[in-house]
Amino acid sequence: MGDRNRPGGAGRVRAGRVAPVSAASVLAPPRAFLDVSASVLGRTWRDRCADAALQADAATMTQAHGLPDLLARVLAGRGIRPAQAQAHLQPRLRDLMPDPSCLVDMGPAVERLARACRTGETVAIFGDYDVDGAASASLLAGYLRHLGVEARIHIPDRITEGYGPNVGAVTDLAQAGATLLVTVDCGTAGHAPFEAAARLGLDVVVLDHHGAPEHLPQARAIVNPNRLDDLSGLGHLCAAGVVFLTLVALNRFLRGAGMPATRLPDLQDGLDLVALATVADVVPLHGLNRAFVVQGLTVMRARGRLGLAALLDAAALTEPPEAWHLGYLLGPRINAGGRIGDASLGARLLLTRDGAEATRIAAELDRLNRERQVVEAQAVDEAEAEMDRALGLDPDQPVLVTGSADWHPGIVGLIAARLKERFGRPAFAFAFRPDGSAVGSGRSIAGADLGEAVRTAVAAEIAVKGGGHAMAAGVTMAGTDLARLRDHLRDRLGTAVAQARTVDALLLDGTVSAGGATAEMVRTIQRAGPFGQGAPEPVFALPRHRIVDAGIVGTGHVRSRLRSRDGQTIGAISFRAAQGPLGQAILQGIGQEFHVAGTLSCDRWRGTERAQVRICDLSPAADANRYG
Repeated sequence: MGDRNRPGGAGRVRAGRVAPVSAASVLAPPRAFLDVSASVLGRTWRDRCADAALQADAATMTQAHGLPDLLARVLAGRGIRPAQAQAHLQPRLRDLMPDPSCLVDMGPAVERLARACRTGETVAIFGDYDVDGAASASLLAGYLRHLGVEARIHIPDRITEGYGPNVGAVTDLAQAGATLLVTVDCGTAGHAPFEAAARLGLDVVVLDHHGAPEHLPQARAIVNPNRLDDLSGLGHLCAAGVVFLTLVALNRFLRGAGMPATRLPDLQDGLDLVALATVADVVPLHGLNRAFVVQGLTVMRARGRLGLAALLDAAALTEPPEAWHLGYLLGPRINAGGRIGDASLGARLLLTRDGAEATRIAAELDRLNRERQVVEAQAVDEAEAEMDRALGLDPDQPVLVTGSADWHPGIVGLIAARLKERFGRPAFAFAFRPDGSAVGSGRSIAGADLGEAVRTAVAAEIAVKGGGHAMAAGVTMAGTDLARLRDHLRDRLGTAVAQARTVDALLLDGTVSAGGATAEMVRTIQRAGPFGQGAPEPVFALPRHRIVDAGIVGTGHVRSRLRSRDGQTIGAISFRAAQGPLGQAILQGIGQEFHVAGTLSCDRWRGTERAQVRICDLSPAADANRYG
């Protein structure tokens, strides 16, 4: 794959075959990458940098800035212009940090928090039961406790309390002596609970990022970049990012009020929590968020937070954590407490200063995660079978909606995510409760705003409550008849989903071969990271590679070995693919030659590093256009 004699180059990357542009073909669609127009997963492959302007940007970065061809192409394909390249490769928080006062209500929020710090009030922190909620609550509580403020965290039980503040919990917190209630990662729509808080003498500050209704609840301050009247442009932050900006403003306020700088917490120490929440909550990884993750990973690698160090050990991670570890190893374990166990475990783990307690909680979260995986696998099989039948009757359903009394409420979001991945369209999964109600969670595809559709369902009294983001949402129904919601989602999202699915193509960043894919190349690619939402991980094609071995490992993963025509081999893995068309094609394709598409990573074993492919699609090399 590469010209390793180029200065700084881990290798050169080649584009796919793209038809030359002529006057007659200007309006024609670009030629498929490697001529794959119908892969095993039914997708057309496209060159991410087919546009001449992107190719020119990549060439400029290589020639003017000395970047390797491969790295320049990856950057250009993600919208990075040549003048931005160096700053993108070395993001600095101080260069990207906005003035926190640009957020609406930041002033009143900071003033109220500062008063609590000066007078020694008891502060109640109400968080969500996911990673962002646990990290946000821990970040704020750690700051307040450093200043000697009593901070009590309440994470609601997913089943008995549901999402967001509730009157019962608010009443209990007030009776326990709290005079200030701060909701993190929730609260933007907390009308009734905040009315109860006012009657009980509790001031309320909201630090959130979820989509906001037109009419906001009664509160001392609601800091949320997604308020309709907020013009900060920071709507891409997760809740932990909003909390961090609030603490930056609070630090500044307290210093101005005469508090010695030596008494104030070092905010850099909390960036590991912000990074964790940013990745786990799947918010766009650009600008400030990218700096949060890059610098937060540096903090995390120092293992100063006992809880995260113990969780890394429980996950058997022996290498320095990367961004994807936060989403696939740490996040699911912290979420397991809120899904099927004790919702407070995550926040307790992130705050503990007791090594033995950290080890114990991390082990419990790891156990709960394994239990969750078993429960999830059975439920996903049931849901996929039902959706196969439903799509057989109506293949044009834009949004999948399903539910069962046998599913645990804590795993419905995971079921929805698997359905979205399998069927390529938004999906909702519901758990039917014994009281006759239903609680559900949805996941979407790019271009279909699920959160807005749920908010309009609540406004139309189709749903009792709900909200979320464009890509994920939660909803509670009064009953288990989901027909009205299904029709509402079809009406609201049908056109958007149809448009999104017509342009659904796999975008590739170039071609590599088994021999050219090296650990050095992977490190070069990683310089453009971290990758995630809004910054897709680079996907490369391995043209005409033969599957020489394949088998199922772990919980439905397919491991294989690929050989190029020059005899070089590379290991490959396809996660959770064994029962799907991709996994079956790999298992049944031993001895056959394919164009293979996947991402590259380093497989570390006994002190050695070698590249491996995470397969995301493939197509028979001999007849790439007519598979299936």
